[in-house]
Amino acid sequence: MRIDSISLDHKRDKNFVLEKNVHSGVWILLVLKARAVFCIDGREVPSPENSFIFISPEQSFSYRCDAENFSEDSIFFYPEENDLEYIHSMEIPLNKIIPAADLSQISDIIRNMCLEYYSVNKNRTEAVELYFKLLLSKLNESVVDMDRFGAVHEGLYLEKLLWLRESIYRWPSRSWTVDEMAADISLSRSRLQHLYTETFGISISKDIINSRLDKATELLKRPEYPINKIAELVGYPNASYFNRQFKNGIGMTPTEFRREYQEKEAI
Repeated sequence: MRIDSISLDHKRDKNFVLEKNVHSGVWILLVLKARAVFCIDGREVPSPENSFIFISPEQSFSYRCDAENFSEDSIFFYPEENDLEYIHSMEIPLNKIIPAADLSQISDIIRNMCLEYYSVNKNRTEAVELYFKLLLSKLNESVVDMDRFGAVHEGLYLEKLLWLRESIYRWPSRSWTVDEMAADISLSRSRLQHLYTETFGISISKDIINSRLDKATELLKRPEYPINKIAELVGYPNASYFNRQFKNGIGMTPTEFRREYQEKEAI
């Protein structure tokens, strides 16, 4: 296997866009630690935080960041025939975004691959190949079991769930209800709640709160926004309710968060 490049926790500007055409011949593994939007076969597909995609050489695509603090791990490589056999022996879907509950082990393996790849060890090639096989094994484990969650993995609902989560984070001020969301993607209330939690590892209600708190922390860093206005912009009917949920989620009040941020910036 010939490695073209390996990067770990690579920070990207929000305006970053990557495009790959079918003539490059390179295989790509992207481990996404923040939200992005892919264009695959002419369709835009949002990828959630903590997901990965294994891209084959014949697949053209582009993607862009969709988060302020975007980072990724990546491997660009040209496999030998035995590497291809091992790749195809796995159950990892190609050219599809796969949510992963925990990326820590995957990133640890890529970190070790980086250390070996850029080292001067005489056995570094063999070590990189061993780490690569371990990486594939861990990616395979991360794939949601098709027998348990067949509807999601067969593509009937996965893209709709990804779109739904993307919408929740894009429009935190909206008054989201489970009944409306279930109707939007043609699922029952209970089925949606089950699939959402199994796919993303978090309940819909908790994710809605997280999306609002994420946006609130961004706005609190900007002094031109009063706290009651921020409450309105992130979907809370009043500042009192916003204060309670912010303290429950972040561990301090919005005023305390803003003060602490300003003090750090002043140093």
